[in-house]
Amino acid sequence: MLDSPGGPPTGMCHVGQRSQSIILDGEPPSRKEVGHGMARSTSRFPPRPLRRLLIAWAMSAATATEVESRATELLAAAVNSISPNDAARHVAALADDAFEGREGGSRGGRAAAAYIIEQIETLGFEPAGDGGSYLQSFGAGHRNILAMLPGSDPELAREIVIVGAHYDHVGYGKAGNSFGPFGFVHNGADDNASGVAGVIEVMESLVLLGERPRRTILVAFWDGEEQGLLGSRHFVRVRPAAVAGRPIAFCLNLDMIGRLRNERLIVYGARTGVELRSAIVAANNAPGTGASLDLSFDWDVLEDSDHHPFIMGRIPTMMLHTGLHDQYHRPSDDVNLVNFVGIAPVVRLTLALAVGMADAPQRPVFRAAALAESNATKRRLETRPPGGSSRGRWGIVTRPDPGEPAAPLVVNVAHGSPAQVGGLRAGDRLVAVDGHTFGDQTGMVALLTAAGDECRVEVERRGRLVELEFRAGGR
Repeated sequence: MLDSPGGPPTGMCHVGQRSQSIILDGEPPSRKEVGHGMARSTSRFPPRPLRRLLIAWAMSAATATEVESRATELLAAAVNSISPNDAARHVAALADDAFEGREGGSRGGRAAAAYIIEQIETLGFEPAGDGGSYLQSFGAGHRNILAMLPGSDPELAREIVIVGAHYDHVGYGKAGNSFGPFGFVHNGADDNASGVAGVIEVMESLVLLGERPRRTILVAFWDGEEQGLLGSRHFVRVRPAAVAGRPIAFCLNLDMIGRLRNERLIVYGARTGVELRSAIVAANNAPGTGASLDLSFDWDVLEDSDHHPFIMGRIPTMMLHTGLHDQYHRPSDDVNLVNFVGIAPVVRLTLALAVGMADAPQRPVFRAAALAESNATKRRLETRPPGGSSRGRWGIVTRPDPGEPAAPLVVNVAHGSPAQVGGLRAGDRLVAVDGHTFGDQTGMVALLTAAGDECRVEVERRGRLVELEFRAGGR
C-alpha cells in the first residue's frame, strides 16, 4: 500500500531484479507558475485504450476495419465542430459589460444563465433541473444550470458522467474577492467564461457523435463558485429528481482554460481514481483528438474550485486549468487576452476523456489515499533514496504506483546505459514493451527481462506517449 505522507519511499525496483517499491509521479506544478512546454513527441504505437474506445463509438459495421473507419469518421466530425471562433463568440458574450461581471445571484448572473440556456435548447439536451427545467435554484437567487444526454446502454445509462464549469464571477469586485481596482466590471473572460465556452463546445460535439455514449452525460454550469463553491456543494448535497440517487461515475471540471501557454495544461485530481491518469493520457494521445498537450499533474487537493465538493463526496474527479495570471480577479481579465486557439485542444481532450469515461466497461474506483497526498508527497516519493545502483541489463530503476499500477515510474537511469542512450529519462512512466502492455511493475520487469538485445519501449512523458528503442550493447 501507499506510504503515509512524509514516510520514506520503500523497496525500489532495479530492472532486471525483482524487488518492489512505491512511487507517485512527475514534476509538481505551481498554480502560479508559467508552464514551459516540451517539444512535441510522437509514438508509432497506437494508444490502445482510445483505439478500443473509437471502435465502441461506431454505430454498426460488417468488419473490424469498417467499424474502426466509421468510428474515426464520427470522431472526426465531432472534433471538427470544435472551433476557436465559436469559443470566442461564447466568451465575448459572457464577458460583455452588460452582464456586470456575472456575480452569483445578481441580475448579471441571471442574464448569463439565460444566454447559456439558449445555447442548450438548440442542442436538444434534456432538462435535469428542478421541475423539468434546466435550473436548480438555491440560496439567495442562485441557480445551477443542468442538462443531460441520456446514455445508450440499458444498464450503464443509470450512471452519470459530469462535465461542468462555473459561470459566475465577482461582479464589480470588492476586497474579499478581487485584487482590484474595485468598482469596475470584472468580466472574467478566462475565469470562467472560457470554461463555460468549453463545456458548450463539448455539448455541440456530443450531438455529432452519431450514437450516444453508454453512460448518461450531465453538463453542469455551476453558480456561486466565487462565493464558496455554493452551486457544486448544493448539487452534491441535494440533487434534482432527474438525477437523484444515480451513481456519479466521474466528474470533470473546466476552470480557467483560456490562457494556454507552451501547450501546458494543469490537471488536478488525477489521483482520486485508480488509473485516472492513464485515462486522460489515452485521451490526450487519441489519433482523432489532436490534443497532444503537455500535461502537468498537480496532487494538491484544495478547496479552490468546483471539483473539490465531488472529491470530498468520494467521487473520482479531475479539473483542467491553464494556470493563473496577472489579470486573475481583476477588471483586466478581458476577452482580448484569451487564447481562443488554445481552448480548442483543451476541449478536444475534454470530449475524448468524457466519452471515454462514459463508454468504459467499469467506472473508476475512488482512491481515498488521494486526500492525504500532496505535491510535497509527490516530491518525496519520486526522489530516489540514497544508496543502490542502476544495475541490470538496461540500467533502469523504477517504482510502482498504487494509483497507476500499469505505469511504473522511472526514478533513475544509469549514465551510459542502454536506457539512457535510448532516450529514457527519470520521470518517464513505462507503459509497454515491444507492443505489450502489463498490469503492474512485475509484469513490466518480466517483459524487459525476456526481451532480446533490442526492444521497443513506450513511455508516457508528461501526458504524451513516446516510443524509444533500447539496444543491450548500446552502453
